[in-house]
Amino acid sequence: MVTPTRLSYGVLALTIALAGLLHLAAPLLVVLFSYFALRQLYSLTKRKWLALILFSIVVAGIVAAGAYFARAAILALPDVADTSIPSASAWAQKRQIELPFTDFESLRQVVTDALGQEAHYLRNVANFARSAAAVLAFSVLGIVAAGSLFLKTGLDPHRVTHRVKNNLYSICCDEVSTRFRDFYRSFATVIGAQIMISLINTLLTAIFLLAVRLPHAPLLIAITFLCGLVPIVGNLVSNTVIVFVALTVSLKLAISAFMFLVLIHKLEYFLNSKIIGDRIRNPVWLTLIALIIGEQLMGIPGLILAPVVLNYLRVEMLTVEVPVSAEPERVESLNR
Repeated sequence: MVTPTRLSYGVLALTIALAGLLHLAAPLLVVLFSYFALRQLYSLTKRKWLALILFSIVVAGIVAAGAYFARAAILALPDVADTSIPSASAWAQKRQIELPFTDFESLRQVVTDALGQEAHYLRNVANFARSAAAVLAFSVLGIVAAGSLFLKTGLDPHRVTHRVKNNLYSICCDEVSTRFRDFYRSFATVIGAQIMISLINTLLTAIFLLAVRLPHAPLLIAITFLCGLVPIVGNLVSNTVIVFVALTVSLKLAISAFMFLVLIHKLEYFLNSKIIGDRIRNPVWLTLIALIIGEQLMGIPGLILAPVVLNYLRVEMLTVEVPVSAEPERVESLNR
């Protein structure tokens, strides 16, 4: 293996390692997701500028919908608590269970006491807000970087102006670009399988939501599909939203929704291993191990990157030819 090729593998490995160590896996995923979406839009429009405009509209729509739903949820929380807590108290009294709260104010006090002293609670809120702001800023930078890569790819755009044509810098740039291009292809393969999983999960959830006539069903179905693009954890997020909305109707419906969605969540864990494993041609047990290791090392982003890295390693190793040892042939000739 020549030096530029070795260097390119090192650059890719260092990028993934730094993403985990510096907690930058989420921005890396934003770049990959954004570039994937831009490529899909380009395949439909055949014009880069039109794909970029459509992508900007989609991102703005997702942000606006997320902000609207979050605001509506926060404003509705007291009413939901006042509606569901009496039902929960009655259910607990029948089973001789004493709840530590009787209304929304007492529930908030219980949560505050559980979190610790007021100063500690405020400090945690401040740290969360700071982390969220950093993730948001890096995500915006990731979207901009993906748009720049989409419009003009390549690490050495001024190659034709170099005095030495086949110089070391240009060759290294070519090799690094090849490594990251192959890594993106592995990501596209995995995300294609994840879209299939999300569609299955969304279909099952939509049947339940429409059957029980849950309010805001179309919006919840859309949220379920978008969250389903994130393995395992995305399903938990959408389930939490659905159970929260079900609480606005009745406690019984919320419990039914919770039990139904737990079953889907367990099913999705094996769907991830089976469908993604078949797509990247790895056994289910190996994909499960990769998901567990990825989650331990990088958290939620690690769940997405784990099968991507696993598929990339398999594809790269398939391109490396290993010389067959002549030792077995020599032993066989001696036995003759």
